[in-house]
Amino acid sequence: MTFSQPLPPDLLESQISTLDLLLAMFPDEDEFDISPSDLELITNIRDNGSESITLPPAEINLALHVLLDPTHSIQVNVTAPLRTTEKDSHEAPPITFSLRQPTWLDKASLASVSSTLPEDIFSALDFLRDQGPSLIPTAATPTETKTSTGPLVRVWFYFPSLSTREKRQHMVDWAPAYSLTGFVLAGKPGMLCLEGSATNIDAYMNEIKTVSWGDIPSHQKKVSERYRETGAEVTRAFESMIEITDLVGERHGARQNRGDMAAIEAWLKDKGLGDMFESVILQS
Repeated sequence: MTFSQPLPPDLLESQISTLDLLLAMFPDEDEFDISPSDLELITNIRDNGSESITLPPAEINLALHVLLDPTHSIQVNVTAPLRTTEKDSHEAPPITFSLRQPTWLDKASLASVSSTLPEDIFSALDFLRDQGPSLIPTAATPTETKTSTGPLVRVWFYFPSLSTREKRQHMVDWAPAYSLTGFVLAGKPGMLCLEGSATNIDAYMNEIKTVSWGDIPSHQKKVSERYRETGAEVTRAFESMIEITDLVGERHGARQNRGDMAAIEAWLKDKGLGDMFESVILQS
C-alpha cells in the first residue's frame, strides 16, 4: 500500500513513540534488526519532535527476536506506516506485524500460532513469550554427524557483525558433534575459533550455514576465514566450545555491541594465542 500524505506531527510522533518503546523492550544488539536510517529517524523524532520532518518514509520496518529459551527465538517483523492516503487523518494507520518462520518450526505450526495472536503488538509479544516455548520441538538437537580423524588445525573466522543469540548458541551446542573446541565472540566485529580436523571444521561450518543460518538471506551470511594454523606444533588451547562475549570486558557503542579490544587481546594472550589478535582482528 502506498501512503501519499505524511502523517500529522502528533500521529507521526505516536508511531515513533511505539517503535521507541519496542526498541526499549528489546535493547540488546541481538534482539532487533533495523536499518541505520530508520533508527536515526526514530532517535531524531524522539529527541527533537517531528516538526522538522517534511518527507518521512512510507514506513519503518523493525524485526524483533523474541527469545523463547536459550537456543530458540522467533522473529516478529513490525511495520509502522508513517504516511496515509487520507487527507485529514485523525488516526494513524495501524502498526502491523507478522512472524518469520524459524528453521525449527514447520509451516503448519507457524500458521496456527499466527492465527491466534492478538492484534495488538504488545499483547502479541506477551503471548509469544508465554506460549511460544510450547512450540519448540522436544528433539531440537543438531544432526548427528560422524567425525573424521586427521591432523589438528586451528581456524579463525571473522564476522563483520555477529549478534543473534540463537545462532551463537548453535555454534556452541553443535561443536561437540564434530569434536571441535574453541570459542565464539559476538559483536562488531565477531570472531569464531575452531580446533579440530579440517574435515570436521568444514562439515560443521556447512551445517551452520545451511541449517542454523537457513532463514538468513544469503547476502547477510558474511563470514570469512582469516587464518588457519597447521602443523605438528598446533595443540588444543581449549577444552570445549565456549562463548566469551561476556568474559572480555565491557561492551561499547550506541547499542553496546563493540567489545573491549584490549580485553580480547589479553584473553588470547592468556591462552597463548596473543599473536592471533593482529592476524584476525586488526587486519579487518
